[in-house]
Amino acid sequence: MAKTAIAYKEKMKEISVLSLICSCLYPESRKNIMGDFEDMDIKPINKRASGQAFEVILKLPSPVTEVAPCVTGPPKRDISLDDIQKKLEAAEDRRRSQEAEVLRILAEKREHERDVLLKAMEENSNFSRMAEEKLQLKMEQIEENRQAYLAAMIERLQEKERHAQEVRRNKELKEEVTA
Repeated sequence: MAKTAIAYKEKMKEISVLSLICSCLYPESRKNIMGDFEDMDIKPINKRASGQAFEVILKLPSPVTEVAPCVTGPPKRDISLDDIQKKLEAAEDRRRSQEAEVLRILAEKREHERDVLLKAMEENSNFSRMAEEKLQLKMEQIEENRQAYLAAMIERLQEKERHAQEVRRNKELKEEVTA
């Protein structure tokens, strides 16, 4: 808790230094803001090391307005070290939950990518298997056609050989008869 209080004090110092730097770099923007309010006058007082000081003078309400506006704001709460610690813990819890949500989303994306990759690999495998089966069937069909063609050729050659033998035998018979 002591570290958070020190960090809080350092942050407040940085904010006041930043305010001083901004007011030094852009003094004209502050001058335009002074005195533009209807119900109050704001006059700058000499600059200080911690920033600028202003004198705020409230004007009396005009007789035209029926209800005077509330000048004071809500009462300021004193912020205790425990409150600061609770706010820091709540912020840390929010950060953790956001981090967990981001990790969950990334895990879902990875899971989806893995599913898509597995599906693509499965489809590729199925396509390869189907292509291989088609090729195998085609090769079997080609082999059957080739065997049938060769059988038909052998049959024709045998038929021609039988016919040639018959013609030779008839020729021999004619030669014997004529001789």
